[in-house]
Amino acid sequence: MSKLKICHLYPEVLNLYGDRGNIRCMQKRLEWRGIDVEIAKVGLGDQTKLSDFDLFFIGGGQDFEQEVLLEDLKAGKGSEIREAIEDGKTFLCICGGYQMMGHYYETHEGVRCEFLGAVDFYTKGGDVRMIGNYAFELDAKFGGGAVVGFENHSGRTYLGDGVSPLGRILKGYGNNGEDGTEGVRYRNVFGTYSHGPVLPKNPEFCDHLLKTALERRYGKAELAPLEDGFEKAAHESVLQNVLKGTAGREE
Repeated sequence: MSKLKICHLYPEVLNLYGDRGNIRCMQKRLEWRGIDVEIAKVGLGDQTKLSDFDLFFIGGGQDFEQEVLLEDLKAGKGSEIREAIEDGKTFLCICGGYQMMGHYYETHEGVRCEFLGAVDFYTKGGDVRMIGNYAFELDAKFGGGAVVGFENHSGRTYLGDGVSPLGRILKGYGNNGEDGTEGVRYRNVFGTYSHGPVLPKNPEFCDHLLKTALERRYGKAELAPLEDGFEKAAHESVLQNVLKGTAGREE
């Protein structure tokens, strides 16, 4: 029987807008297919060996919560995360967890917080928050299809030359509200500003993450289809409302 080991990093400080629901979604979609899953919460000060895991989830948090993590990252977890990324392990990183993968976050006042530098991008704080329901189109090589979610961030993220955006904005702001990009994809790191949680409303995106992790561990993976009628109906309803502007977008 196939099995995946999932690591929920920093659940005690990075869990805005129900982000931990992504863990529950991955768990159930694996169990419904008869795939065993083991989930471990790894928090501040924990010495759990990260190389034992197949898939990592890092949720969103406020700026001061990200700062709390810096010392813990410097104490050893940062190097382990970078090693796991280069080893091809799968990561889903949301908002603050996404920003943490980059080189640094520079506040609107010019104060710079050095982050992991695991992925080639940086983030600068703006004076206006980018808030609202939004949608973006995944690149075909990353699974394709539209993803819906909720964004709330003042950080403007700018990608380096060595990485690709996760998708292109259909409606909303995305990485910076300027270049039409959303999120990042580097190796098997999926970074996005999409809260919600994002995976229950986007089952195909969830399955793409799971398949990526399974293929990394077993060399190949086939996911049996599930009855996703309710999930797809919810996705389509939100998507149409976002595209029509009736889902709300605050300026």
